[in-house]
Amino acid sequence: MSSTVRTAIVTGAARGIGAAVAKRLAADGMQVAVLDLDAASCADTVSAIEAAGGKALAVGANVADEASVAAAVEKVAEELGEPTVLINNAGITRDNLLFKMTVEDWDAVMSVHLRGAFLMSRATQKYMVDNKFGRIVNLSSTSAQGNRGQVNYSAAKAGMQGFTKTLAVELGKFGVTANAIAPGFIATEMTAATAERVGVPFEDYKAAAAQQIPVARVGEPDDIAHTASFLASEGAGFVSGQVIYVAGGPKD
Repeated sequence: MSSTVRTAIVTGAARGIGAAVAKRLAADGMQVAVLDLDAASCADTVSAIEAAGGKALAVGANVADEASVAAAVEKVAEELGEPTVLINNAGITRDNLLFKMTVEDWDAVMSVHLRGAFLMSRATQKYMVDNKFGRIVNLSSTSAQGNRGQVNYSAAKAGMQGFTKTLAVELGKFGVTANAIAPGFIATEMTAATAERVGVPFEDYKAAAAQQIPVARVGEPDDIAHTASFLASEGAGFVSGQVIYVAGGPKD
């Protein structure tokens, strides 16, 4: 393990999977920029990291806005350190069946997931190339394989996989790896909202999901954080362009 203190940016880190990943990377010894739309919403994640003895910075930014991303990455570089680890986790859902989906719902999901990952990766890659070390981890989903009512989300999450593989090809010679994590059912506010939308109590919704999962439980944000920890580590330098399904069982 290198003695170099790495600086990581985790997008969508105010809660859920992003918060868990941010805390885990801090526990691994990294300085972590906790990025979300509103810096104030990042306070809990930052406080948890600092209480555990880590160093964190709350950053407010809209990942889909070029100027906002540029300002945020510059702030991280100046106030925390040059970012060489990036977790593109920010995401939203705007679920609906195709015939009821609006252009706005399509565009919103594409913007946050794909445009956001593109802008954040483009803004941080120069620091990674300069340092001859970089780790980009993009959040995909099992929905990339198709999921009723999520034509926008499925397309975005499939797009994240192609994006990841191309980053791996382009950036590998600079010591930069790019990988994707595709979570299955993870218990978060987002899945709770889905349960509410379909009119099923969350506990029942989770229990039904667990029956379909080989390990017989739903995932927790920490399950994703463990995988992100490995992919962001020094030791994962020969793993690149991969999509790892963290779903409690095999996914084709």
